[in-house]
Amino acid sequence: MERKEFEAWLDNLSVTFLSLVDLQKNEALDHLIALSGAAQLKHLSNNLEALLKRDFLKLLPLELSFYLLKWLDPQTLLTCCLVSKQWNKVISACLEVWQGACRNLGWQIDDSLQEALHWKKVYLKAILRMKQLENHQAFETSSLIGHSARVYALYYKDGLLCTGSDDLSAKLWDVSTGQCIYGIQTHTCAAVKFDEQKLVTGSFDNTVACWEWSSGAKTQHFRGHTGAVFSVDYNDELDILVSGSADFTVKVWALSTSFCLNTLTGHTEWVTKVVLQESKVKSLMHSPGDYILLSADKYEIKIWPIGREINCKCLKTLTVSEDRSISLQPRLHFDGKYIVCSSAIGLYQWDFASYDILRVIKPPEFANLSLLGFGDIFALLFDNHYLYIMDLRTEKTISRWPLPEYRKSKRGSSFLAGEMAWLDGLDGENDMGLVFATSMPDHSIHLVLWKEHG
Repeated sequence: MERKEFEAWLDNLSVTFLSLVDLQKNEALDHLIALSGAAQLKHLSNNLEALLKRDFLKLLPLELSFYLLKWLDPQTLLTCCLVSKQWNKVISACLEVWQGACRNLGWQIDDSLQEALHWKKVYLKAILRMKQLENHQAFETSSLIGHSARVYALYYKDGLLCTGSDDLSAKLWDVSTGQCIYGIQTHTCAAVKFDEQKLVTGSFDNTVACWEWSSGAKTQHFRGHTGAVFSVDYNDELDILVSGSADFTVKVWALSTSFCLNTLTGHTEWVTKVVLQESKVKSLMHSPGDYILLSADKYEIKIWPIGREINCKCLKTLTVSEDRSISLQPRLHFDGKYIVCSSAIGLYQWDFASYDILRVIKPPEFANLSLLGFGDIFALLFDNHYLYIMDLRTEKTISRWPLPEYRKSKRGSSFLAGEMAWLDGLDGENDMGLVFATSMPDHSIHLVLWKEHG
């Protein structure tokens, strides 16, 4: 058939085909397909794929593609990345998707970083770490050996761990290497806190002492308590040291002179924890920047405005039961915004601006869990057998790690949390270093550390 004849025939066929109803059109196509050979069927297949399987990600404006992608879960998105190079390019460029995926895992997001591929890589790293946590493979252990009697006091800061022992010594350890940096002769230590120059110790001999690391010399001696000193805290800027004792009192001292400035009374049990911290919220009783002292015993937490005046009065006493039927455990968290303490029945969180109880967390396994650390996203808890990580958004335990038979302490000082920044959200960098430390019956110190990323 000549070209002109063919075109005329095709025009007539098109007019006739368009005049048919759908059922007749389908029958006509079936008839033509039945008459077709291999070449025609291949041609038909290639053209149908292009007509029916349109790449909407390629055809849509980028903004609309991003909007649609936000409705997919991250795992589906990763699968979609395998469809084609174009899909991988578009999906990997969707900043909001990957930032949101990281947030949902409890990862911190720096909004100043606007590179989508960076957050996709952070997400891939994040799901690996979360799988390790869920499979109880995120940590590893090591030991520090050097004391010859029980270790009763621990304090951690910036990669360094201080230990105080009944062998009348205190040691400063580099956690990453396990090396002892300083070892000095002291009294029996029930509590320790340190900085680059000095070590402050609370003792079973009812005193507090300040020591110089470099020389081991005692530079200050604080005498006045009539019971063992279980907790100490200090602030160089205020020139104040505070101590909590078995004599039911809290003493406020001039750090530089060891002169007792005030004795705070009102507790009816051993004061096992004192915390000196800046307020970060405003209320009728304090403003941001005010220094606050918290002191805790078996049943009560007392709040003192220590930064305003030395002869301060107790602002508030927090309890969890009027009849003292529920006791508090000697672990206290205060970050200037929230106060958190554990009890036999759960975790209590108070709003520091109002002193109201925000929530009580009572997971099924909480029978004997104690508080180690509390953040915006995660809480670190432990009992006689395991270390637990709780997702505070769901109040579910997401990981646990077995613990050896460590030395028990009713005062809560022979075990502690290490790095705490990750409790506010992992960021791909802060999941490293010390997680937990405790003293052992053989006088060693058992360490739980983040395992390095593979």
